[in-house]
Amino acid sequence: MKKTIIYIVAALALTVIVVFKLKNNKETTENRVYQYNKEQIISIQADSVKLKYPENEYSYSGTFEPNKETKISAEIQGKINSILVDVGSIVKKGQSLIQLDNSLLKLQLQTVEIQIEGLEADVKRYTVLAQADAIQGVQLEKAVLGLKSAKVQKATLIEQINKTTVTAPFDGIVTAKLNEEGAFAAPGVPLLQITDISLLKFTVNVPENELNQFIINKIYSITVDAFPEISLTGKITMTGSKANASNSFPVQFFVDNTKDLKIKSGMFGKVNLKNENKEKQIIISASAIVGTTIQPQVYLVKEGKAVLQNITVSGRIQNKAIISSGLNEGDVIVTNGFVNLFDGANVSIKN
Repeated sequence: MKKTIIYIVAALALTVIVVFKLKNNKETTENRVYQYNKEQIISIQADSVKLKYPENEYSYSGTFEPNKETKISAEIQGKINSILVDVGSIVKKGQSLIQLDNSLLKLQLQTVEIQIEGLEADVKRYTVLAQADAIQGVQLEKAVLGLKSAKVQKATLIEQINKTTVTAPFDGIVTAKLNEEGAFAAPGVPLLQITDISLLKFTVNVPENELNQFIINKIYSITVDAFPEISLTGKITMTGSKANASNSFPVQFFVDNTKDLKIKSGMFGKVNLKNENKEKQIIISASAIVGTTIQPQVYLVKEGKAVLQNITVSGRIQNKAIISSGLNEGDVIVTNGFVNLFDGANVSIKN
């Protein structure tokens, strides 16, 4: 009986210790967890909604790229005897750029030409003899076939000799020299890089809801950041059928650069568009919009509180959004300070 009482007392004591420990752990955990005070005032930046005329002109930035660019290699093996151009050289289609050693091929060609002379003489002689039945016709046939074979060898050698001269595949500028005289050239080993910038490709990335402003074959005004005084025109040749990582679509223009080739590959520029809408509209910064693409929202400031408001976006111009419903002139919307902001939060506007 005495042992039973001891066991009961021990169990009760253990239970009390466990409960106390659990309660203490709960209090410690609650103290460590940040308890956000929903009544505290959140500091924000805000702006009053006004009716505005859309900007007459707006632009999209892009990059100029060469119309054509290729690395040139030899079609046959051989030692490089001379490189006839350097980086920056303007070259024309068919112009000689590199000369490979062809001395051995020329010696082989001389040997074949001598063989052809001998075979031509044999054919003439065997023809006379065969007509006089002095020899069998098969000897004449062998001589004729040998002559044809030698002429094929000659044509092959001439083609190989021609290929020892590497020529420009199109008009352009030498933009890289990838080998030197005395080096060994082989098929697939780049020797020079040729770039054609007489016609440039200019590419901009456009959000999906603004893609309808760009029409294939239409002419647009383009400016160059490095040369703002130069005014260009570009014709749209392609609008992307697949979005990139930022959910924008590439739009590509062809730009004529034949006048002194002033614009270089890699330069930045802008395509400029005019806004045809002359009516005042509610236009806000796109960064003020929260919610989703399907249901965009903004925070209105009413009586010191942030109130979520559904809106309808009818269009976008760069980093601005045109609002067709949900806002009125004079409404105050939150433009910055969205951290911890929620519907019904107490707010104060920073100056």
